[in-house]
This record gives sequence, structure tokens and C-alpha cells, in this order.
Amino acid sequence: MLPLPRLFCALVLLLLAGQALGAVAPCPELNVASASGRSELMYYVCYGIADPGQPGYQARTPAQLPAQFGWTPARGHELVFSHTESVYWLRLHLDNPTSRDGLWFLKLEYPLLDQVTFWQSEPDGTVRSIDTGDRSPFLSRGIDYRHFLFPVTLRAGETSEITIRVHSSGALNIPLSLETPQSVIESSNHLSLSHGIFYGAVAIFAAFNLLLFFSSGTFYYFYNAFYMASMGLFLFAMGGFANQYFWPGSPDFANTAIPLLLGCCALAMTLFGRAFLEVAPGTVADRTLKAQAWACAGFLLLTLVLPYDRTIVLNTVLALAVIASLLVCAAVRWRQGYQPAIWYLLAWMVMLTGALIYAVAAFGYMPDFVATETLMQMTIGGQVILLNYAMVQRWRLLNQKLLDVEHNARTELEYQVHERTAQLRTAMLDLERANRTLARLSVNDALTGLYNRRHMDNCLPELCAEARRSGSPLTLALIDADRFKTINDTWGHGFGDVCLQRIADVLARHARRPRDIAIRFGGEEFALLLPVTDQAGAARVCNAILDDMRRIRLEAPDGAEVMVTLSAGVAELIPDEEPQALFQRADDALYRAKAEGRDRVVITDTALIE
Repeated sequence: MLPLPRLFCALVLLLLAGQALGAVAPCPELNVASASGRSELMYYVCYGIADPGQPGYQARTPAQLPAQFGWTPARGHELVFSHTESVYWLRLHLDNPTSRDGLWFLKLEYPLLDQVTFWQSEPDGTVRSIDTGDRSPFLSRGIDYRHFLFPVTLRAGETSEITIRVHSSGALNIPLSLETPQSVIESSNHLSLSHGIFYGAVAIFAAFNLLLFFSSGTFYYFYNAFYMASMGLFLFAMGGFANQYFWPGSPDFANTAIPLLLGCCALAMTLFGRAFLEVAPGTVADRTLKAQAWACAGFLLLTLVLPYDRTIVLNTVLALAVIASLLVCAAVRWRQGYQPAIWYLLAWMVMLTGALIYAVAAFGYMPDFVATETLMQMTIGGQVILLNYAMVQRWRLLNQKLLDVEHNARTELEYQVHERTAQLRTAMLDLERANRTLARLSVNDALTGLYNRRHMDNCLPELCAEARRSGSPLTLALIDADRFKTINDTWGHGFGDVCLQRIADVLARHARRPRDIAIRFGGEEFALLLPVTDQAGAARVCNAILDDMRRIRLEAPDGAEVMVTLSAGVAELIPDEEPQALFQRADDALYRAKAEGRDRVVITDTALIE
């Protein structure tokens, strides 16, 4: 057995020899004609990392790299690095064993790299280079494509060496692929369709919400349009489209725009969430969201002055914090019974999941950034659908509230109308009763309850006209209390009223037919209107009245018994006679009854009927 010191020295020598062999070992050579080889490109790529101060960091061309530069095989892994100041060198050896010249494209599918320099070394020693990057004008790429696309030409039987230098202030994603022109076109067409559908849908939803804002004046529609526009532009910039189409000649603004749009997303999310969730003013949630909105505005201002590598981290943390706080607010509002909050909560749960994955990939902690870009688009699509469905639910809730308010108002109005109608009906009944009472008072004598002179003046012409039309008799009898002034003077008007009431009772008892009318038309003067009665019938009625009065004894205030007698004059309507003439003839007959001794009935122009 070897002693331990010798064994240790042997192991150290073996390790050093392995490192030396690895340092000088060439990268595997790729047969560009092999589709399977191209699909496994990362097995043929070597990379080296040069930290600040090292020779490789200072080198600007492959020729300036030190001879012992540490190349490391990628071994099929995608090259993903978190934030670093180092320079990354990539090397690839290509071989075209076919008998035809060929053109391929080396695609680097991460558009946010600050500096990317491409070299292709020819067998004759010439070197073709392309110096581009996110910090250079877009036209420096040579090919109008959102990702870095480097043409690789190889003649028949030719080998070539590809070297790429990458330096960026942010995270590094270096997803490389070697594709034929046909493959590039096909993948570009497929992505153009999917991107067109996604960004077109986002633009349509944003415009639709903006139109809803202008038509309704509801601000959460504006905030939602602001959010979708900001998020769409942010993904548009992250995907390299904004640099390609919006500001190809402004590389500095292209870098500033990304954290700026991210800050706008955070601000729009806050404003939209506060408006949509109907956060009550003065609550903890309201104060938190207000402070959050002001913080977003402050971060937007910082984005204009701080470098990209700081603002992108700050605004990413801000956006994630905003999403988390909105999740909490939505959960609280849902527990408070606000039903649309559940869909809002689901939307932001989807968004938080997608945003975390996208941020991890964008900051170099996860490979396959292209796949996470597609995932983020799907996340945004799902969130937009959920948010708009939440707005539909909110609209339905508001509409139901309006319907409930309208129903309650209609019910209250109907109740008030019924109540007012009942009050009006009661008032009209009261008015009708009052009118009847007034009418009764206007045609009835208040003391005796008999009809008064006004009623007689109204009825007599009508009864006369009816009698003339029908040919039936009509008789008028005027009745007067005898020596009534003496009764008033002796026992007072109170006893006189008692006498009048007793006379009225007797008249009402004898004028018992439905159409007979008993009237007190003044003082102690009474009248009987007897339709369909001749003067003989009227005389019999009057005599019966007088007989009843003779049998009645009234007790005066001093205890004396008083008998009240009556005198009556009867006149029957003759053809073509006016009511005044009939009344006058009855009055003349009454006068004659008085003159002939009272307590009797006198018929006009006839003998006295006892």
C-alpha cells in the first residue's frame, strides 16, 4: 500500500491533469445537416464566465481571450444565470459534411440582453461579426426579428467556429437553437398567430372597457382598461415586440419602458381593485390601497432616475406585493358577502401563480423563458376572462340591486297610492256625507226635520209640470197654527218650538206615502204637497191632522195643559196653472179658514169640509 502522503499527492496531480485536459479539450462538433443534432444543440455548446477584472472580461473579440480560458460544456442544459456583472462567452463548432452549401440561423430567444456580439470564423481565417443587443438600435441586428437571429453560412464540406459574447445588467437567459430558414419561418408564423390573438384580445378588452367608461362614467372600467393596456404593453416589451415596432431607435427608453410599464401595471391593479371591490372609505383596506397607489406613483418616478437593474427588481417586488394585498382584500370582501369578489380572487390567484413563475424565469432562476412567456400569456388570458366575468357578476349584482330598489320603490309607491286612495275615498265619503248633510240642511228645517221653503220652491214647479204631463191631480195644503203668537208670548219660544215639533210629527205621520211631502216653510206655517191626490183627498188628510192635534195636550212650563189647533187651506192644481197661482189660491183658502174662526179646513172655491 502507498503511504497516505503519496496517495494524496497522486490524487492532486490527477485532478490538475483533468482540469488541464478539460481546459484544452475542444467542444464537440455539430453536424449541421443532422436535424437530431440541431435539436440537441446545447450538447455541443461550451461556455465560459469571465468575472470583472479577469482577462476574459476585458476581451472584446475571441482573439483576445486567454489561451487557457475555462470553457465548460453545457451538456444539454439551457444557459440561465441570475443577475451578475460577469461576461459570458459561448462557443460552438459546426460542420457541414454535405455536398451543398447551406444557410442556418442561430436563434437566441431572449430579447432583453444588453450586449450580444456574434462571430463566425471561416476556414480561411476571416471572421464575420454582428454587434447588437438591447442597448443598441434595433437595426443593428441585421434581421427584422424580435429575438436575436444570426445567419450561419457553411459551404459544402466546411467547418466553422461560432463565438458569442453576452453581457447584460440583468438576468441572463440564453436559449439557443439552430434552425433552417424554413423552420424559422414556420415557428414565426405560428407564434405570430398566437401573439396576434393574445395581444388583439387584450387590446379589444381594453378598448371595450374604455368605451364602457365613456358611456357609463364608471371609473373601474377605466382602471381595468388602464391595467390591461399596461400589462399588454409590458408583455409586448418583454417579448421584444415594443423594441421592434414602437421604439427601434431608442435603446435607452426600451430598457426604461419595461420597469415603467410594470409600475403602471401595479398602479392600475391597485386603482382597479379598490374601485371594483367597493372598499368602504376610511377602512384599513381603503387606507392601505391608497398608500399603495401613492407608493406605485413614487416607484414610477424612481424608474426614471434609477438604473434598470434596480428598478426592474423594485417594481417586480412592488407588483407581487400589490397582487398579494389585492388577494387579501378580495378574500375579506368575499367573507363580507360581496359575491363578485370570489371571481376577482380567483383571477388574482391565477395571476399571482403565473407572475411568480414568469418572474423566476425572467430573473434567471428557471430555464425555458419562451415557455414561461407563453404561460404568462395564458395566465393573463385566464385572468382577463375571470376579471371580465367578475365585472359581469358585479353588473348583475348592481342591476339586481337597482331592480330591488325599483321594486321596493314601486311597492312603497303602490302602498302610498293605496293609502292615499283610501284616504281620498274616506275624504270623498266624508265629503259626500257632508254634502248630503248640507243638502239636507239646505232643504230641511233644522227644528222640525221637515222639508223647508227652499225644497218646496224646488219641488212645486217639478210636481206641477209632472201633473200637467200625466194628467194626474196635485193638491197643495197650507197649514198654520192658530194663535201661535199667544203661545210664544205666554210660555216663551222654547215651548213654542216644542209645539212646532209636535205639529211636525203629526204632519209627518199623515204624509206617509213615499211621494207625500211635509214642509215647514216659515214660523208656524206648514204645507203638504200631495201628488196624485185631489182636493177631497187632501181635505180628508188635513181634517185627520186637525183631529189629531185636537186630542194632543201639551204641558206648558207652568204646568198648564195647552191644546194647539190648526187651520188649513187646500187648492188643487188646475190645467195651465202656474205654481205661484196654485200657492196663492191655497194661501187664500188658509186666510179664509182663519177668518171663519180657525181650527178648520177650507178648500178653494168650495164649501167648508168639516
